[in-house]
Amino acid sequence: MPAGLKEAAVIRKLRKYTPTPFKANDSAYNKQAADNAVAFIECLAHTKGTWAGKPFLLIDWQEQIIRDVFGTLKTSGYRQFNTAYIEIPKKNGKSELAAAVALLLTCGDNEERAEVYGCAADRQQASIVFEVAKDMVTMCPALAKRVKILASQKRLVYLPTGSYYQVLSADVANKHGFNTHGVIFDELHTQPNRRLFDVMTKGSGDARMQPLYFLITTAGDNTNSICWEVHSKAQDILNGRKTDPTFYPVIYGTEENDSWTDPKVWKKANPSLGITVGIDKVKAACESAQQNPAEENAFRQLRLNQWVKQAIRWMPMEAWDKCAFPVDPKSLEGRICYGGLDLSSSTDITAFVLMFPPLDDDDKYFVLPFFWIPEDNIDLRVRRDHVNYDLWQKQGFLLTTEGNVVHYGFIETFIEQLGMKYNIREIAFDRWGAVQMVQNLEGMGFTVVPFGQGFKDMSPPTKELMKLTLEQRIAHGSQPVLRWMIDNIYIRTDPAGNIKPDKEKSTEKIDGAVATIMALDRALRNGGLENSSVYDGRGLLLI
Repeated sequence: MPAGLKEAAVIRKLRKYTPTPFKANDSAYNKQAADNAVAFIECLAHTKGTWAGKPFLLIDWQEQIIRDVFGTLKTSGYRQFNTAYIEIPKKNGKSELAAAVALLLTCGDNEERAEVYGCAADRQQASIVFEVAKDMVTMCPALAKRVKILASQKRLVYLPTGSYYQVLSADVANKHGFNTHGVIFDELHTQPNRRLFDVMTKGSGDARMQPLYFLITTAGDNTNSICWEVHSKAQDILNGRKTDPTFYPVIYGTEENDSWTDPKVWKKANPSLGITVGIDKVKAACESAQQNPAEENAFRQLRLNQWVKQAIRWMPMEAWDKCAFPVDPKSLEGRICYGGLDLSSSTDITAFVLMFPPLDDDDKYFVLPFFWIPEDNIDLRVRRDHVNYDLWQKQGFLLTTEGNVVHYGFIETFIEQLGMKYNIREIAFDRWGAVQMVQNLEGMGFTVVPFGQGFKDMSPPTKELMKLTLEQRIAHGSQPVLRWMIDNIYIRTDPAGNIKPDKEKSTEKIDGAVATIMALDRALRNGGLENSSVYDGRGLLLI
Protein backbone atom coordinates (compact mmCIF):
# COMPACT_ATOMS: atom_id res chain seq x y z
CA MET A 1 0.00 0.00 0.00
CA PRO A 2 1.48 3.41 -0.96
CA ALA A 3 2.60 5.61 1.96
CA GLY A 4 -0.19 8.14 1.41
CA LEU A 5 -2.88 5.46 1.43
CA LYS A 6 -1.40 3.93 4.56
CA GLU A 7 -1.39 7.28 6.40
CA ALA A 8 -4.97 8.06 5.43
CA ALA A 9 -6.10 4.56 6.43
CA VAL A 10 -4.54 5.05 9.85
CA ILE A 11 -6.20 8.44 10.19
CA ARG A 12 -9.62 6.97 9.39
CA LYS A 13 -9.13 4.07 11.78
CA LEU A 14 -8.19 6.45 14.58
CA ARG A 15 -11.17 8.66 13.85
CA LYS A 16 -13.55 5.69 13.47
CA TYR A 17 -15.08 7.44 10.49
CA THR A 18 -18.66 6.61 9.56
CA PRO A 19 -20.56 8.64 6.95
CA THR A 20 -23.61 10.39 8.40
CA PRO A 21 -25.07 12.31 5.45
CA PHE A 22 -26.92 15.57 5.95
CA LYS A 23 -30.12 14.73 4.09
CA ALA A 24 -33.83 15.29 4.02
CA ASN A 25 -34.60 11.56 4.51
CA ASP A 26 -32.93 8.17 4.16
CA SER A 27 -34.23 7.57 0.65
CA ALA A 28 -32.58 10.77 -0.57
CA TYR A 29 -29.06 9.40 -0.01
CA ASN A 30 -27.65 7.50 -2.97
CA LYS A 31 -24.54 5.65 -1.88
CA GLN A 32 -23.45 4.87 -5.43
CA ALA A 33 -23.51 8.55 -6.40
CA ALA A 34 -21.56 9.43 -3.26
CA ASP A 35 -19.06 6.61 -3.83
CA ASN A 36 -18.48 7.79 -7.41
CA ALA A 37 -17.70 11.35 -6.26
CA VAL A 38 -15.33 10.14 -3.54
CA ALA A 39 -13.63 7.71 -5.93
CA PHE A 40 -13.03 10.45 -8.52
CA ILE A 41 -11.42 12.78 -5.98
CA GLU A 42 -9.29 10.01 -4.46
CA CYS A 43 -7.77 9.37 -7.89
CA LEU A 44 -6.21 12.83 -7.59
CA ALA A 45 -3.04 13.69 -5.71
CA HIS A 46 -1.96 16.34 -3.25
CA THR A 47 0.18 19.04 -4.79
CA LYS A 48 2.01 20.84 -2.01
CA GLY A 49 4.36 20.35 0.92
CA THR A 50 5.01 16.99 2.54
CA TRP A 51 1.78 15.65 1.05
CA ALA A 52 2.78 16.44 -2.56
CA GLY A 53 2.36 13.46 -4.85
CA LYS A 54 0.42 11.40 -2.31
CA PRO A 55 -3.12 10.26 -3.11
CA PHE A 56 -5.81 12.73 -2.14
CA LEU A 57 -7.57 10.52 0.39
CA LEU A 58 -10.28 12.69 1.87
CA ILE A 59 -10.13 13.48 5.56
CA ASP A 60 -13.35 12.57 7.37
CA TRP A 61 -14.83 16.06 7.32
CA GLN A 62 -14.01 16.44 3.63
CA GLU A 63 -15.54 13.06 2.78
CA GLN A 64 -18.64 13.97 4.76
CA ILE A 65 -19.16 17.06 2.61
CA ILE A 66 -18.55 15.26 -0.68
CA ARG A 67 -20.88 12.40 0.22
CA ASP A 68 -23.61 14.72 1.42
CA VAL A 69 -23.47 17.14 -1.50
CA PHE A 70 -23.01 14.61 -4.33
CA GLY A 71 -24.92 11.71 -2.79
CA THR A 72 -28.10 13.43 -1.61
CA LEU A 73 -30.47 13.23 -4.56
CA LYS A 74 -34.01 14.29 -5.31
CA THR A 75 -36.54 11.77 -6.59
CA SER A 76 -35.67 12.96 -10.10
CA GLY A 77 -32.13 11.65 -9.62
CA TYR A 78 -30.52 15.07 -9.65
CA ARG A 79 -28.68 16.59 -6.69
CA GLN A 80 -30.73 18.09 -3.89
CA PHE A 81 -28.19 20.73 -2.93
CA ASN A 82 -27.23 23.49 -5.34
CA THR A 83 -25.37 25.63 -2.79
CA ALA A 84 -22.73 24.39 -0.37
CA TYR A 85 -21.32 26.87 2.14
CA ILE A 86 -18.12 25.70 3.85
CA GLU A 87 -16.64 28.00 6.51
CA ILE A 88 -13.45 26.75 8.12
CA PRO A 89 -10.11 28.17 9.41
CA LYS A 90 -6.99 28.47 7.27
CA LYS A 91 -4.70 25.55 6.46
CA ASN A 92 -7.42 22.89 6.83
CA GLY A 93 -7.30 21.96 3.16
CA LYS A 94 -9.84 24.39 1.68
CA SER A 95 -8.02 25.08 -1.58
CA GLU A 96 -7.34 21.41 -2.28
CA LEU A 97 -10.97 20.45 -1.64
CA ALA A 98 -12.23 23.33 -3.81
CA ALA A 99 -9.86 22.34 -6.64
CA ALA A 100 -11.00 18.73 -6.43
CA VAL A 101 -14.67 19.77 -6.59
CA ALA A 102 -13.91 22.01 -9.58
CA LEU A 103 -12.37 19.05 -11.44
CA LEU A 104 -15.21 16.74 -10.39
CA LEU A 105 -17.79 19.16 -11.82
CA THR A 106 -15.75 19.67 -14.98
CA CYS A 107 -14.56 16.14 -15.71
CA GLY A 108 -16.52 13.69 -13.58
CA ASP A 109 -20.13 14.88 -13.54
CA ASN A 110 -21.22 13.61 -16.98
CA GLU A 111 -22.34 17.10 -17.96
CA GLU A 112 -21.96 18.04 -21.61
CA ARG A 113 -20.12 21.33 -22.14
CA ALA A 114 -20.20 22.13 -18.47
CA GLU A 115 -19.13 25.65 -17.57
CA VAL A 116 -17.36 25.76 -14.22
CA TYR A 117 -16.01 29.08 -12.96
CA GLY A 118 -13.52 30.05 -10.29
CA CYS A 119 -14.32 33.27 -8.46
CA ALA A 120 -12.66 35.26 -5.70
CA ALA A 121 -12.08 38.88 -4.73
CA ASP A 122 -9.66 39.19 -7.64
CA ARG A 123 -8.22 37.02 -10.39
CA GLN A 124 -5.03 36.38 -8.44
CA GLN A 125 -6.96 34.94 -5.49
CA ALA A 126 -9.13 32.82 -7.79
CA SER A 127 -5.96 31.53 -9.45
CA ILE A 128 -4.84 29.86 -6.20
CA VAL A 129 -7.48 27.14 -6.55
CA PHE A 130 -6.90 26.96 -10.32
CA GLU A 131 -3.18 26.31 -9.89
CA VAL A 132 -3.93 23.46 -7.49
CA ALA A 133 -6.43 22.00 -9.97
CA LYS A 134 -3.91 22.34 -12.83
CA ASP A 135 -1.24 20.51 -10.84
CA MET A 136 -3.76 17.79 -9.92
CA VAL A 137 -4.43 17.28 -13.62
CA THR A 138 -0.74 16.96 -14.52
CA MET A 139 -0.22 14.45 -11.69
CA CYS A 140 -3.16 12.25 -12.78
CA PRO A 141 -2.32 10.31 -15.99
CA ALA A 142 -5.98 9.68 -16.86
CA LEU A 143 -6.85 13.37 -16.71
CA ALA A 144 -3.58 14.55 -18.25
CA LYS A 145 -4.57 12.69 -21.47
CA ARG A 146 -8.03 14.23 -21.56
CA VAL A 147 -7.60 17.77 -20.24
CA LYS A 148 -6.11 20.61 -22.25
CA ILE A 149 -4.40 23.17 -20.03
CA LEU A 150 -4.52 26.78 -21.23
CA ALA A 151 -2.37 28.23 -18.47
CA SER A 152 -2.22 31.79 -19.81
CA GLN A 153 -6.03 31.92 -19.93
CA LYS A 154 -6.42 30.17 -16.56
CA ARG A 155 -8.58 27.59 -18.27
CA LEU A 156 -8.83 23.79 -18.22
CA VAL A 157 -10.79 22.05 -21.00
CA TYR A 158 -12.06 18.49 -20.59
CA LEU A 159 -11.99 17.28 -24.20
CA PRO A 160 -14.47 14.34 -24.08
CA THR A 161 -17.41 16.59 -23.17
CA GLY A 162 -16.13 20.02 -24.16
CA SER A 163 -16.46 21.16 -20.54
CA TYR A 164 -14.16 23.74 -19.01
CA TYR A 165 -13.04 25.27 -15.74
CA GLN A 166 -12.27 28.99 -16.09
CA VAL A 167 -10.96 31.64 -13.71
CA LEU A 168 -12.96 34.82 -14.13
CA SER A 169 -11.53 38.32 -14.47
CA ALA A 170 -12.40 41.18 -12.15
CA ASP A 171 -14.85 42.86 -14.52
CA VAL A 172 -17.18 39.86 -14.78
CA ALA A 173 -19.60 41.44 -12.29
CA ASN A 174 -20.71 43.68 -15.14
CA LYS A 175 -21.42 40.76 -17.48
CA HIS A 176 -24.26 38.27 -17.84
CA GLY A 177 -25.12 35.32 -20.05
CA PHE A 178 -23.30 32.57 -18.14
CA ASN A 179 -24.63 29.01 -18.36
CA THR A 180 -22.99 27.72 -15.24
CA HIS A 181 -22.81 24.13 -14.10
CA GLY A 182 -20.53 25.00 -11.21
CA VAL A 183 -19.08 28.00 -9.41
CA ILE A 184 -16.19 27.80 -6.94
CA PHE A 185 -16.10 30.86 -4.68
CA ASP A 186 -12.82 30.99 -2.76
CA GLU A 187 -12.62 33.18 0.36
CA LEU A 188 -16.11 34.60 -0.02
CA HIS A 189 -15.47 36.96 2.91
CA THR A 190 -13.11 39.04 0.74
CA GLN A 191 -15.81 39.93 -1.81
CA PRO A 192 -15.98 43.77 -1.87
CA ASN A 193 -19.71 43.75 -2.64
CA ARG A 194 -22.44 41.36 -3.72
CA ARG A 195 -22.33 42.04 -7.47
CA LEU A 196 -20.16 39.12 -8.55
CA PHE A 197 -22.01 36.78 -6.21
CA ASP A 198 -25.37 37.79 -7.63
CA VAL A 199 -24.22 37.54 -11.25
CA MET A 200 -22.85 34.03 -10.73
CA THR A 201 -25.58 32.55 -8.49
CA LYS A 202 -28.85 34.29 -9.37
CA GLY A 203 -30.17 32.54 -12.45
CA SER A 204 -26.86 31.75 -14.17
CA GLY A 205 -27.44 28.01 -13.72
CA ASP A 206 -31.14 27.90 -14.58
CA ALA A 207 -30.48 26.03 -17.83
CA ARG A 208 -28.65 23.24 -15.94
CA MET A 209 -30.37 20.41 -14.09
CA GLN A 210 -28.03 20.34 -11.08
CA PRO A 211 -25.76 23.40 -10.86
CA LEU A 212 -23.56 23.64 -7.78
CA TYR A 213 -22.33 26.83 -6.12
CA PHE A 214 -19.47 25.75 -3.88
CA LEU A 215 -18.66 28.57 -1.46
CA ILE A 216 -15.63 28.11 0.76
CA THR A 217 -14.15 30.69 3.11
CA THR A 218 -12.72 31.57 6.47
CA ALA A 219 -14.62 33.91 8.77
CA GLY A 220 -14.49 37.61 7.95
CA ASP A 221 -14.62 40.92 9.76
CA ASN A 222 -17.36 42.75 7.88
CA THR A 223 -20.91 42.08 9.03
CA ASN A 224 -22.24 44.18 6.15
CA SER A 225 -20.85 41.80 3.52
CA ILE A 226 -22.40 39.17 1.27
CA CYS A 227 -20.38 36.55 3.15
CA TRP A 228 -21.97 37.55 6.46
CA GLU A 229 -25.37 37.35 4.79
CA VAL A 230 -24.68 33.79 3.63
CA HIS A 231 -23.03 32.90 6.96
CA SER A 232 -26.14 34.08 8.80
CA LYS A 233 -28.36 31.95 6.58
CA ALA A 234 -26.12 28.94 7.23
CA GLN A 235 -26.31 29.53 10.98
CA ASP A 236 -30.09 29.85 10.83
CA ILE A 237 -30.38 26.56 8.96
CA LEU A 238 -27.99 24.76 11.32
CA ASN A 239 -29.91 26.09 14.33
CA GLY A 240 -33.28 25.19 12.87
CA ARG A 241 -34.48 28.78 12.45
CA LYS A 242 -34.74 28.46 8.67
CA THR A 243 -35.24 25.66 6.17
CA ASP A 244 -33.79 25.48 2.67
CA PRO A 245 -33.46 21.96 1.22
CA THR A 246 -31.14 23.24 -1.52
CA PHE A 247 -28.61 24.83 0.84
CA TYR A 248 -25.90 22.73 2.52
CA PRO A 249 -24.19 24.51 5.47
CA VAL A 250 -20.93 23.57 7.20
CA ILE A 251 -19.32 25.87 9.77
CA TYR A 252 -16.26 24.89 11.78
CA GLY A 253 -15.46 27.48 14.41
CA THR A 254 -15.67 28.49 18.05
CA GLU A 255 -18.00 30.66 20.05
CA GLU A 256 -16.96 34.14 21.11
CA ASN A 257 -16.90 33.14 24.79
CA ASP A 258 -14.76 30.03 24.21
CA SER A 259 -11.26 30.23 25.66
CA TRP A 260 -9.14 30.97 22.62
CA THR A 261 -5.97 29.75 24.34
CA ASP A 262 -7.38 26.27 25.07
CA PRO A 263 -6.08 23.50 22.74
CA LYS A 264 -9.47 21.76 23.04
CA VAL A 265 -11.01 24.85 21.46
CA TRP A 266 -8.45 24.72 18.65
CA LYS A 267 -9.53 21.16 17.90
CA LYS A 268 -13.18 22.21 17.79
CA ALA A 269 -12.46 24.75 15.05
CA ASN A 270 -9.84 22.82 13.08
CA PRO A 271 -11.01 19.39 11.92
CA SER A 272 -7.67 18.82 10.16
CA LEU A 273 -5.60 19.60 13.26
CA GLY A 274 -2.67 17.20 13.40
CA ILE A 275 -3.13 16.29 9.73
CA THR A 276 -2.79 19.36 7.51
CA VAL A 277 -2.57 21.81 10.42
CA GLY A 278 0.31 21.24 12.82
CA ILE A 279 -0.67 21.82 16.43
CA ASP A 280 2.78 23.30 17.01
CA LYS A 281 2.01 26.01 14.44
CA VAL A 282 -1.29 26.86 16.11
CA LYS A 283 0.38 26.88 19.53
CA ALA A 284 3.11 29.23 18.30
CA ALA A 285 0.51 31.58 16.77
CA CYS A 286 -1.47 31.56 20.02
CA GLU A 287 1.59 32.34 22.14
CA SER A 288 2.50 35.18 19.81
CA ALA A 289 -1.04 36.57 20.08
CA GLN A 290 -0.89 36.39 23.87
CA GLN A 291 2.30 38.44 23.86
CA ASN A 292 1.00 40.88 21.26
CA PRO A 293 -2.71 41.72 21.71
CA ALA A 294 -2.78 43.23 18.22
CA GLU A 295 -2.51 39.67 16.86
CA GLU A 296 -5.41 38.28 18.88
CA ASN A 297 -8.06 39.15 16.31
CA ALA A 298 -6.07 37.58 13.49
CA PHE A 299 -5.68 34.40 15.55
CA ARG A 300 -9.38 34.29 16.36
CA GLN A 301 -10.41 34.90 12.76
CA LEU A 302 -7.90 32.77 10.85
CA ARG A 303 -7.24 29.98 13.36
CA LEU A 304 -10.56 29.73 15.22
CA ASN A 305 -12.89 30.97 12.46
CA GLN A 306 -14.51 33.68 14.56
CA TRP A 307 -16.08 36.73 12.95
CA VAL A 308 -14.16 39.59 14.51
CA LYS A 309 -14.37 43.34 14.41
CA GLN A 310 -11.41 44.97 16.11
CA ALA A 311 -8.95 44.63 18.95
CA ILE A 312 -11.09 46.37 21.56
CA ARG A 313 -14.78 46.38 20.80
CA TRP A 314 -16.46 48.93 23.02
CA MET A 315 -20.15 48.25 22.61
CA PRO A 316 -21.49 44.72 23.20
CA MET A 317 -23.68 44.53 20.12
CA GLU A 318 -26.03 41.99 21.61
CA ALA A 319 -26.93 44.66 24.19
CA TRP A 320 -27.31 47.31 21.48
CA ASP A 321 -29.57 45.03 19.46
CA LYS A 322 -31.84 44.54 22.47
CA CYS A 323 -32.57 48.28 22.30
CA ALA A 324 -34.07 48.04 18.81
CA PHE A 325 -37.37 49.38 20.09
CA PRO A 326 -39.49 51.01 17.38
CA VAL A 327 -38.90 54.70 16.72
CA ASP A 328 -41.88 56.43 15.08
CA PRO A 329 -40.82 59.86 13.72
CA LYS A 330 -44.46 60.92 13.43
CA SER A 331 -45.24 60.28 17.09
CA LEU A 332 -42.18 62.31 18.12
CA GLU A 333 -43.32 65.47 16.34
CA GLY A 334 -43.56 68.45 18.66
CA ARG A 335 -41.42 66.84 21.36
CA ILE A 336 -38.33 68.46 22.84
CA CYS A 337 -35.10 67.04 21.46
CA TYR A 338 -31.39 67.80 21.18
CA GLY A 339 -29.18 67.46 18.12
CA GLY A 340 -25.66 66.24 17.49
CA LEU A 341 -23.93 67.28 14.24
CA ASP A 342 -20.74 65.65 12.99
CA LEU A 343 -19.67 67.17 9.68
CA SER A 344 -17.58 65.13 7.30
CA SER A 345 -14.98 66.16 4.82
CA SER A 346 -16.51 67.22 1.54
CA THR A 347 -16.59 63.64 0.20
CA ASP A 348 -17.46 61.65 3.33
CA ILE A 349 -20.48 60.89 5.53
CA THR A 350 -22.18 63.69 7.46
CA ALA A 351 -24.28 62.68 10.47
CA PHE A 352 -27.05 64.52 12.30
CA VAL A 353 -28.75 62.80 15.24
CA LEU A 354 -31.75 63.92 17.29
CA MET A 355 -32.06 62.65 20.87
CA PHE A 356 -35.49 62.80 22.52
CA PRO A 357 -35.32 62.62 26.34
CA PRO A 358 -37.92 60.51 28.18
CA LEU A 359 -41.21 62.04 29.25
CA ASP A 360 -41.49 59.88 32.38
CA ASP A 361 -39.77 57.04 34.22
CA ASP A 362 -41.22 54.44 31.86
CA ASP A 363 -40.19 56.26 28.70
CA LYS A 364 -36.91 55.85 26.80
CA TYR A 365 -34.37 58.05 25.07
CA PHE A 366 -35.39 57.93 21.40
CA VAL A 367 -32.68 58.25 18.74
CA LEU A 368 -33.51 59.63 15.29
CA PRO A 369 -30.40 59.63 13.05
CA PHE A 370 -29.83 61.06 9.57
CA PHE A 371 -26.85 60.45 7.28
CA TRP A 372 -25.72 62.01 4.00
CA ILE A 373 -23.14 61.06 1.41
CA PRO A 374 -22.41 62.51 -2.07
CA GLU A 375 -24.52 60.68 -4.63
CA ASP A 376 -21.76 60.34 -7.21
CA ASN A 377 -19.40 58.66 -4.71
CA ILE A 378 -21.58 55.75 -3.65
CA ASP A 379 -20.34 53.15 -6.14
CA LEU A 380 -16.73 54.10 -5.45
CA ARG A 381 -17.26 53.86 -1.69
CA VAL A 382 -18.96 50.46 -1.99
CA ARG A 383 -16.00 49.09 -3.95
CA ARG A 384 -13.39 50.72 -1.74
CA ASP A 385 -14.87 50.30 1.72
CA HIS A 386 -16.84 47.07 1.16
CA VAL A 387 -19.82 48.68 2.91
CA ASN A 388 -23.45 48.52 1.76
CA TYR A 389 -23.93 52.24 1.12
CA ASP A 390 -25.95 51.51 -2.01
CA LEU A 391 -28.31 49.15 -0.19
CA TRP A 392 -28.80 51.61 2.67
CA GLN A 393 -29.60 54.34 0.16
CA LYS A 394 -32.26 52.19 -1.49
CA GLN A 395 -33.74 51.36 1.91
CA GLY A 396 -33.88 55.04 2.87
CA PHE A 397 -31.40 54.81 5.76
CA LEU A 398 -28.72 56.84 3.96
CA LEU A 399 -29.54 60.09 2.17
CA THR A 400 -27.57 61.60 -0.70
CA THR A 401 -26.75 65.05 -1.94
CA GLU A 402 -26.17 65.80 -5.62
CA GLY A 403 -22.66 65.72 -7.03
CA ASN A 404 -19.41 64.29 -5.76
CA VAL A 405 -19.07 66.46 -2.65
CA VAL A 406 -21.39 66.96 0.30
CA HIS A 407 -23.90 69.73 -0.34
CA TYR A 408 -23.97 71.49 3.03
CA GLY A 409 -26.73 73.84 1.92
CA PHE A 410 -29.01 70.87 1.29
CA ILE A 411 -28.30 69.55 4.79
CA GLU A 412 -28.95 72.96 6.35
CA THR A 413 -32.34 73.13 4.64
CA PHE A 414 -33.11 69.59 5.78
CA ILE A 415 -32.31 70.47 9.41
CA GLU A 416 -34.42 73.61 9.08
CA GLN A 417 -37.36 71.45 8.02
CA LEU A 418 -36.75 69.10 10.95
CA GLY A 419 -36.97 72.14 13.20
CA MET A 420 -40.51 72.71 11.98
CA LYS A 421 -41.50 69.21 13.10
CA TYR A 422 -39.51 68.81 16.29
CA ASN A 423 -38.71 71.16 19.16
CA ILE A 424 -34.92 71.18 18.71
CA ARG A 425 -33.62 73.04 21.78
CA GLU A 426 -29.88 72.78 21.06
CA ILE A 427 -27.52 71.39 18.44
CA ALA A 428 -24.06 70.28 19.61
CA PHE A 429 -21.32 70.26 16.97
CA ASP A 430 -17.68 69.39 16.53
CA ARG A 431 -15.84 72.66 15.99
CA TRP A 432 -13.74 71.22 13.16
CA GLY A 433 -14.85 72.52 9.78
CA ALA A 434 -18.31 73.64 10.93
CA VAL A 435 -17.94 77.42 11.09
CA GLN A 436 -20.06 78.34 8.07
CA MET A 437 -22.83 75.83 8.73
CA VAL A 438 -23.02 76.89 12.37
CA GLN A 439 -23.49 80.50 11.35
CA ASN A 440 -26.20 79.49 8.89
CA LEU A 441 -28.02 77.37 11.49
CA GLU A 442 -27.86 80.21 13.98
CA GLY A 443 -29.34 82.45 11.32
CA MET A 444 -32.26 79.99 11.13
CA GLY A 445 -32.88 80.45 14.85
CA PHE A 446 -31.21 77.33 16.23
CA THR A 447 -29.14 77.36 19.43
CA VAL A 448 -25.82 75.83 18.41
CA VAL A 449 -23.31 74.67 21.05
CA PRO A 450 -19.64 73.79 20.38
CA PHE A 451 -18.67 70.40 21.72
CA GLY A 452 -15.08 69.38 22.44
CA GLN A 453 -13.84 66.02 21.26
CA GLY A 454 -11.44 65.46 24.17
CA PHE A 455 -11.83 63.30 27.25
CA LYS A 456 -13.37 66.10 29.32
CA ASP A 457 -16.44 66.53 27.13
CA MET A 458 -16.77 63.09 25.56
CA SER A 459 -16.25 60.77 28.53
CA PRO A 460 -19.47 61.42 30.57
CA PRO A 461 -21.98 60.97 27.71
CA THR A 462 -20.01 58.06 26.22
CA LYS A 463 -20.23 56.19 29.53
CA GLU A 464 -23.85 57.21 29.88
CA LEU A 465 -24.67 55.80 26.44
CA MET A 466 -23.27 52.44 27.54
CA LYS A 467 -25.26 52.55 30.78
CA LEU A 468 -28.53 53.40 29.03
CA THR A 469 -27.90 50.63 26.49
CA LEU A 470 -27.27 48.00 29.15
CA GLU A 471 -30.41 49.12 30.98
CA GLN A 472 -32.40 49.07 27.70
CA ARG A 473 -33.45 52.66 28.26
CA ILE A 474 -32.58 53.80 24.76
CA ALA A 475 -34.55 53.14 21.55
CA HIS A 476 -32.82 53.27 18.16
CA GLY A 477 -35.15 51.29 15.88
CA SER A 478 -32.26 49.14 14.64
CA GLN A 479 -31.13 51.82 12.17
CA PRO A 480 -28.44 49.88 10.24
CA VAL A 481 -26.07 52.77 9.46
CA LEU A 482 -25.99 53.83 13.11
CA ARG A 483 -25.58 50.20 14.22
CA TRP A 484 -22.61 49.79 11.89
CA MET A 485 -20.98 52.93 13.28
CA ILE A 486 -21.62 51.94 16.90
CA ASP A 487 -20.01 48.57 16.16
CA ASN A 488 -16.97 50.34 14.66
CA ILE A 489 -16.08 52.27 17.81
CA TYR A 490 -12.63 51.88 19.31
CA ILE A 491 -12.33 53.55 22.71
CA ARG A 492 -9.29 55.43 23.97
CA THR A 493 -8.75 55.63 27.73
CA ASP A 494 -6.65 58.11 29.68
CA PRO A 495 -4.83 57.34 32.99
CA ALA A 496 -7.77 58.72 34.97
CA GLY A 497 -10.19 56.25 33.40
CA ASN A 498 -11.91 58.76 31.10
CA ILE A 499 -12.90 57.44 27.69
CA LYS A 500 -13.69 58.76 24.24
CA PRO A 501 -14.26 57.32 20.77
CA ASP A 502 -11.08 57.25 18.73
CA LYS A 503 -11.76 58.05 15.08
CA GLU A 504 -8.23 57.19 14.01
CA LYS A 505 -8.17 53.69 15.48
CA SER A 506 -11.80 52.75 14.93
CA THR A 507 -12.20 50.20 12.15
CA GLU A 508 -14.52 52.34 10.05
CA LYS A 509 -16.71 55.42 10.20
CA ILE A 510 -18.14 56.42 13.60
CA ASP A 511 -19.55 59.87 12.76
CA GLY A 512 -23.10 58.83 13.67
CA ALA A 513 -21.96 57.40 16.99
CA VAL A 514 -20.15 60.63 17.84
CA ALA A 515 -23.20 62.68 16.88
CA THR A 516 -25.35 60.42 19.08
CA ILE A 517 -23.03 60.92 22.04
CA MET A 518 -23.05 64.71 21.60
CA ALA A 519 -26.85 64.80 21.31
CA LEU A 520 -27.18 62.59 24.39
CA ASP A 521 -24.95 64.93 26.38
CA ARG A 522 -27.19 67.92 25.63
CA ALA A 523 -30.30 65.86 26.42
CA LEU A 524 -28.84 64.71 29.74
CA ARG A 525 -27.73 68.18 30.75
CA ASN A 526 -30.90 69.99 29.74
CA GLY A 527 -33.66 67.52 29.08
CA GLY A 528 -33.80 64.97 31.87
CA LEU A 529 -36.95 64.28 33.78
CA GLU A 530 -38.40 67.44 35.27
CA ASN A 531 -35.82 69.36 33.24
CA SER A 532 -32.96 68.37 35.57
CA SER A 533 -29.57 67.03 34.53
CA VAL A 534 -28.58 63.48 35.36
CA TYR A 535 -25.09 64.80 36.01
CA ASP A 536 -26.44 67.21 38.65
CA GLY A 537 -28.38 64.45 40.35
CA ARG A 538 -25.56 61.97 40.91
CA GLY A 539 -22.36 63.35 39.45
CA LEU A 540 -20.27 61.78 36.73
CA LEU A 541 -20.54 58.06 36.07
CA LEU A 542 -17.34 56.05 36.34
CA ILE A 543 -17.32 52.63 34.71
